[in-house]
Amino acid sequence: MSRGRLPRTRRVWFAIGAVAITLSITAFALLRDASPEATLVPFSEFLGDLQADRVTSVVVDGDAVGFERTDGTRVTTVAPQGYIALNPTFVAGLVERGVRLDVSRAEQASGDHYTALILGVLLFGALGLMMFRLMTGRVPTLEKARTIDPQDVTVTFNDVAGVDEAKDEVREIVDFLKEPARFASIGGRIPRGILLIGPPGTGKTLLARAMAGEAGVPFISASGSEFVEMYAGVGAARIRRLFREARRHKSCIIFIDELDAVGRNRGGNSLSHEEREQTLNQLLVEMDGFSRSDSIVVVAATNRADILDAALLRPGRFDRQVTVGNPDLKGREQILRVHTRSIAMEADVDLRSIARGTPGFSGADLANLVNEAALSAARAGRTTVCNADLDGARDKVLMGVERKSVVMSEHERVTCAYHEAGHAVVAALLPEADPLHKVTIIPRGRALGVTMQLPEADRHTHSKPFIEAQIAILMGGRVAEELCLRQMTSGASNDIERATELARKMVCELGMSPLGPVHFRRPSGAFDADSRAAGFSEEAARRVDNEISALVMRGYETARQIVERQRTAVRALALELLEVESVDADRLKQILAQHVVPGLAAPPASDDPGDSLRSR
Repeated sequence: MSRGRLPRTRRVWFAIGAVAITLSITAFALLRDASPEATLVPFSEFLGDLQADRVTSVVVDGDAVGFERTDGTRVTTVAPQGYIALNPTFVAGLVERGVRLDVSRAEQASGDHYTALILGVLLFGALGLMMFRLMTGRVPTLEKARTIDPQDVTVTFNDVAGVDEAKDEVREIVDFLKEPARFASIGGRIPRGILLIGPPGTGKTLLARAMAGEAGVPFISASGSEFVEMYAGVGAARIRRLFREARRHKSCIIFIDELDAVGRNRGGNSLSHEEREQTLNQLLVEMDGFSRSDSIVVVAATNRADILDAALLRPGRFDRQVTVGNPDLKGREQILRVHTRSIAMEADVDLRSIARGTPGFSGADLANLVNEAALSAARAGRTTVCNADLDGARDKVLMGVERKSVVMSEHERVTCAYHEAGHAVVAALLPEADPLHKVTIIPRGRALGVTMQLPEADRHTHSKPFIEAQIAILMGGRVAEELCLRQMTSGASNDIERATELARKMVCELGMSPLGPVHFRRPSGAFDADSRAAGFSEEAARRVDNEISALVMRGYETARQIVERQRTAVRALALELLEVESVDADRLKQILAQHVVPGLAAPPASDDPGDSLRSR
């Protein structure tokens, strides 16, 4: 933006204000002299009023005669042609009766009326031009691509953690922007575009800004939704304007967030589809068409790469697709260290433990966790963040905020304590399960109690014993209610739902059942009433249902045997929960070490899911 020139948004509002003022002036000029029209009466009535001395004043304008009666009413009449001019006694009679006589000259059109007319014509002409430019997409938009100068881009690769592979992929682009002659000397060509693919919050935008910061070039950012309009041609015009702004610089980076808003597969008959396709076509031309520019690198981000048009993904446009996924254990620890640079931390804070306890967290989730910990420390009146703050923030993000307003009866507290104790004991005694981290009966989120496990390392695949162990752990709460309290409650509904879903995936998607490695399609997320519509026969559907039931009941039987053999440990843990409400990993180990009966752990695994049903 040049100096001395108003920003575009302010110019638009200034134009709107000018139009409003012009309308006001025009209306005032046209209506200023307007007055109510006088009543027209016959000339004979005027003569009658004159003879009866009911007229106080007369205004003569040619053959038009306006007069005012003694009661204050103003009326007008039209004299016969030539009557006033050929009748000299008319004026003398008025004077004799003491009636005031005025003669009005023909009114000349005033300059105000001409001015108002000209302003009105200009106004409507301007409005028509604006509508024409709007419909043709040539009107300046209120949105403008945000251009950040190189000196204002303070983000570098040192501020991006947890995505080392992605940084290595884009580092070559940075080197080319820094030294284009070195690559051009051997005939190398910089990639036109880089597509960053990954779930939300993984740092795609941050990585693009770091590229601009490392290369020392301007950074122009826009969102894909800014190019989508209902008016024909507006999106394509914005694309042209964006690249025209980019070509003003020797080299720069254009970042388009949420590319799927404008880059979806072409097709459709509605006007909205046609407008989006025009916008996409303009983007394709700008990236690799007749108006090619080697100084512009387009970086785009999306989490829906599967719906992008194939023309966008071909070499010459988005040459590289860089996956920016959720960080692993090492990456999460690095991200936590980046976000805690400006946070006052106690010396004994263990960030690696926090990183180990946050599998599946994105960079944005970890930033939120650190912020929640800082807020917790500030609420407590401390000046530094401790391990307890980070643990509490993690529990809040994972399990939800504590619902202190929920008041449970003593019977519900006892039921919840035995339910969570059943989960915990089964999880502790199954070798394939993840280690226990915490058990609590404090209501969080939608749950009245939570049993939390933390993996030793990130899991990218899951074995069959691990999934079967998860089903057994989920069944542990219901089993503890049955064996220890002789009752069933609705608190196990979510556990049953999750266990059934795991068993369904084992049978229908993972091939972990006697039905073999066969994928059973579920078009609507569940089996159709008509098995043929689901892609398999009724007999196959019946076998699938039987195998799912067998897997769930096998996990139920595993949990039942563990809880039945370890009633003492379940009861001890439940009593501890009733007393302190939350038990951490160290205290869990102590309780289990004291009360678990050696040699009475999990029953031996069976290869036949039907064994558990037959054993019952």
